[in-house]
Amino acid sequence: MAAQTVARTTDSDSVNLGPAAALSCRECGHRVPLGPVFACEECFGPLEIAYDFSGYDTEELRKRIESGPANIWRYAPLLPVPADVADKPNLNPGWTKLVQADNLARELGVTGGLFVKDDSGNPTHSFKDRVVAQALEAARAFGFTTLSCSSTGNLAGAVGAAAARAGLRSCVFIPHDLEQGKVVMAAVYGGDLVGIEGTYDDVNRFCSELIGDPAGEGWGFVNVNLRPYYAEGSKTLAYEIAEQLGWRLPEQIVVPIASGSQLTKIDKGFQELIRLGLVEDAPYKIFGAQAEGCSPVSAAFKAGHDVVRPQKPDTIAKSLAIGNPADGPYVLDIARRTGGAVEDVTDEQIVDAIKLLARTEGIFAETAGGVTVGVTRKLIENGVLDPSKTTVVLNTGDGLKTLDAVAGTGLTATIRPNLDSFHEAGLA
Repeated sequence: MAAQTVARTTDSDSVNLGPAAALSCRECGHRVPLGPVFACEECFGPLEIAYDFSGYDTEELRKRIESGPANIWRYAPLLPVPADVADKPNLNPGWTKLVQADNLARELGVTGGLFVKDDSGNPTHSFKDRVVAQALEAARAFGFTTLSCSSTGNLAGAVGAAAARAGLRSCVFIPHDLEQGKVVMAAVYGGDLVGIEGTYDDVNRFCSELIGDPAGEGWGFVNVNLRPYYAEGSKTLAYEIAEQLGWRLPEQIVVPIASGSQLTKIDKGFQELIRLGLVEDAPYKIFGAQAEGCSPVSAAFKAGHDVVRPQKPDTIAKSLAIGNPADGPYVLDIARRTGGAVEDVTDEQIVDAIKLLARTEGIFAETAGGVTVGVTRKLIENGVLDPSKTTVVLNTGDGLKTLDAVAGTGLTATIRPNLDSFHEAGLA
């Protein structure tokens, strides 16, 4: 396989990825050296980064972070990246706004403080820039020359942009029927963009096969053979939220679920902050949000199951349309361990929530943001989410990418260019 070829030609002892010490299986704990592998050779469980944080002084670490750049590299001491990462060609995502959403809070009846972590401000206007920035550093370390991925849209654009900035080739694979805005944004960076006839799960399977083909040698698939590194980018959301709240954890957080990796890494980030003494060890609840038309994790949670049964997606929230989410079982564990839940909303509720967030806070979210806001409202109405507690809701992308979802929104009126016509329209 291509990943094995690269691993044989890379001296893992010479790979410098900061505090990253090894890859550890999430299921059996088996450890292997750092390399472009993603599955445990003992039990086929998923591999993730194991760190050596020994020797860190809490106050010195806090000062170092606070004096760092206004992007994810302020957290370089906690990430699988070399110390000089900020000096390399990179899109430098992160440090996006944590908006105190008082207007939305009043609409939803939240009294304990409501915040929207708005990741639409990233370079390609979605949180995917965070994870790709991490994967890019691993790709450099392992000598890859082509950056690739399977994508529901946002990741394709993030990979294309990051590769262009780094001077690498990109070739990304998407379902053939994605929103046109996301297709254009992924194609404009000049890399190869390939549509696959089928769902995202079909695209992902194809990419897994390509890794084992000679044609895929030298390719770094950010969410396949580089997945352990890529996934760590989501931790920076947890770090930023805690720092922006004054080095404290939110009492509740609502996270959209596609593969489920973002939710699991936010939990990992919170746990690391606690372990390092950067925040108080206080309880928090994590809630997962899905669209009803692709809600395998929500269905499993409500049924009390530990196994997620795959679904065929049918929803306007295409960025979340992963019918067989790899991290689904871990999402269930985290939601139950923290006292949270996993819920879903209809396409109609998604659109209503997009408009609600725009009307109350001036934030135009893509459909995934409509899912989180819609689920937040539903959880409050059902008495599951406590409105008296500090709550953070994620918006992971820009609504300009999913204009079709709100295509019926338009002019209030058309008038002649005179005052009589203005008054006749009842606009005064």
